[in-house]
Amino acid sequence: MFRPHVYATYGLLWVLALEGSAVTLTGTAWQPSGATWVRVASVVLALLFLRMLDEQKDLEYDREHHPDRPLVTGEITVAELRGGMAAVTAAAVGLNAALSAAAVLLILTALGYGLSLVVLERLSPAVRDRQLLNLAVTYPVQVLLGVYVYGSLAAAGTITADWRGALLLTLCACVFLHFEFARKTSWEAAPGARMYSAALGPRRSALLTTGFAAGAAGCQIVLFGPDGALGLLPCAMAVLPALGARRFLAARRGGWPLPAATGFVFGTHLALTVRAVLLP
Repeated sequence: MFRPHVYATYGLLWVLALEGSAVTLTGTAWQPSGATWVRVASVVLALLFLRMLDEQKDLEYDREHHPDRPLVTGEITVAELRGGMAAVTAAAVGLNAALSAAAVLLILTALGYGLSLVVLERLSPAVRDRQLLNLAVTYPVQVLLGVYVYGSLAAAGTITADWRGALLLTLCACVFLHFEFARKTSWEAAPGARMYSAALGPRRSALLTTGFAAGAAGCQIVLFGPDGALGLLPCAMAVLPALGARRFLAARRGGWPLPAATGFVFGTHLALTVRAVLLP
């Protein structure tokens, strides 16, 4: 279920966009370093860890709705997944020990929060079954990975943390949440399917999906507007959510066009990375 070409590309572009933007916002030229690749590898490993965790956490749901999942079919076992998670944790700690104690603590905090969700969902049926509440509780693990990247930069003295860091993390959150809502927004939903449109209705879910993309564009304007055309380059990606919304609302059937949502995520991060590389 962990497709390397998707998750590794996402982790790579996310870290490069976040680190590059954070450094250039201080007025310093940026280029990837050895520490950058440690952060990239750590985030990709963390995404693998969370994917392994989700397979176990969602096992009962997958038995009914996704019977072809490897854990359901027995192609892999819970014991094997847990062994893999232990190995990933050890690798992440080893990599970040070369950066700083703060980096180790930050990556372990993100992984630890993910583990706590297993217990929380077992104790609270509401958190497990109510889609919007589940998102509110589970999404912070993504924020913590962003904090890891930004915080490890600050701990290394590469940047000085300020209010723009919070806005940059908000930008990344809006990009991710646009895709998260897009993939679970549809005019139809099977009984029991975990869709945001089932809880909100297709139109309100589409409005939120579009709103997150607009929020990402707004953050970019505040952060990078003074840089002129180069600073606003990532905003050009906003055309994809606009086209996706138009197609979804006009069709009145089917789901949100995922190529547009996927293109927005990868295109925005790539544009932010290009901006950071090209700035003098």
